[in-house]
Amino acid sequence: MLFIGLGTALIIMDATIVNVSLPSIIRELKINSIDAEWVNAIYALVFAALLIIAGRVGDRVGRRLLFTLGAVVFGVASIVAAKTGDGQALIAARALQGVGGAMMSPTSLSLVNSIYTGRSRNIAFAIYGSIIGGMAAIGPLLGGWLTEHHSWRWAFYINVPIVIVIIVGSLLIVPESKDDHVDPGFDVGGAVLSALGIGLVVFALIEGRNYGWVTTVADVNLAGIDWAPGSLSPVLWALVLSVAALMALYGVERRRTRAGSSVLLDLSLFGIPTFTLGSMAGLIVSLGEFGILFSLPLFLQSVLGYNAFGAGAMLASLAVGAFLAGPTAASLAQRRSPRFVARLGMVLEIIGIVGMGLSLSTSVNGWLIAGWLVIYGVGVGYASSQLTSLILADVPRRKGGQASGTQSTARQIGSALGTAILGTVLFISLSHQTDQNLAGVPGLSDEQRQMISSAVEHSAGTVIPSLGSQPGGEAAASAAGDAFATAIRLTSLVAAGFVGLGLLATLRLPPAGRLETETEPDSSRDDAAIA
Repeated sequence: MLFIGLGTALIIMDATIVNVSLPSIIRELKINSIDAEWVNAIYALVFAALLIIAGRVGDRVGRRLLFTLGAVVFGVASIVAAKTGDGQALIAARALQGVGGAMMSPTSLSLVNSIYTGRSRNIAFAIYGSIIGGMAAIGPLLGGWLTEHHSWRWAFYINVPIVIVIIVGSLLIVPESKDDHVDPGFDVGGAVLSALGIGLVVFALIEGRNYGWVTTVADVNLAGIDWAPGSLSPVLWALVLSVAALMALYGVERRRTRAGSSVLLDLSLFGIPTFTLGSMAGLIVSLGEFGILFSLPLFLQSVLGYNAFGAGAMLASLAVGAFLAGPTAASLAQRRSPRFVARLGMVLEIIGIVGMGLSLSTSVNGWLIAGWLVIYGVGVGYASSQLTSLILADVPRRKGGQASGTQSTARQIGSALGTAILGTVLFISLSHQTDQNLAGVPGLSDEQRQMISSAVEHSAGTVIPSLGSQPGGEAAASAAGDAFATAIRLTSLVAAGFVGLGLLATLRLPPAGRLETETEPDSSRDDAAIA
């Protein structure tokens, strides 16, 4: 479990480690807020697009083999990211990290699922879930310390020695695991359609305020096409094509299943209520969780004046909560039920996010934020561990790799959507509220207001401290700071709303059969689900 857990910690940590480094990256590489969203989202996007594929490949060639190869790719991508000199190259390196992470994540979960049984399996999943929750917060702490004392580049260099330990330890200790009954052939069409469907919707959500949601707002050349102002936006076309690709994916997978061919997405899995509802809850909860982790470090540094390490230390209080939840999650699940613990976790998440959101202001006490984050972290620890266990509880072991890839894809889609949706809410609200607040600053023309509002939005708020250092800029900086507080307050409430939707999805979760009885589901149910 040590080296599998270390690999999981690495890929989860890197989903969040750049959050507190983003202000430094924005300043040094001179990227705008849209590029900053891509630095965060591209990792989760590529991760999500390839997870199901990686799960199937791992079942076929060997899960430990793919896990270690993924660690190699991840290490190489980290070196490229650390050495990059511009924003586009960093985004590309983060995409390559997503490839490596996609190779490691479903195979790690499948290895846990195949190695451990009975009571030890529940304990292993509790540890696995605590790692997910805890490392999501330790990432910003480590990233902040490295950024403050060395450089943001060390947030990527630090991965290299960890990768070496994972590779050596996995090859020496972790047993190989594969599916000896995997169907022949490979579903190329399903792989392409799933990647397109997921990728296009995240592209649309991030680029909507750049290109226009319905009509194009400026002359644009994208994908070799000239988009004139007033024409239908590439964002709208991306959404339409995403829906078409996902509908085609369903048709292709249904047809291949009936023909007895190998499929990328086993639709019979969605005939298992624990898998379907649990995956849906995991997607929505991840949307809220990772979206707030993107926006909060920007506010802490740009408005409250924290340095990178201070912001990371603040987010570490989330880790404290997650680790506090770890030892009690499994025992509480045994006494009550996994469903109860998952729901309790989501309720605590909602309380933590709403409390923090309502408390945020330009003068908020840091201890108050930390207190709400501890509550939020306990909720993350409970929800993450038990949702993972519930999702796979009734899945036949021979389908473990594909199920692991599918549920991990759901979580990563949620992570990418969280950055895209909540980032869009944050920056649109920030621009609008800054413009409104600046209307009360005497001596500013309409043109100056628009310029400042645009600068605050495009810099993701990092320009706010420099506004105050300019002659007569204190009032403008104060107005922008208040606008950021209002924007992140709204963003927090939206995030809490998404976690609430995830909670509603769990209300229909049936008891988890194999978690408590350890019996294998009847395979006839798989066939019935397709009929």
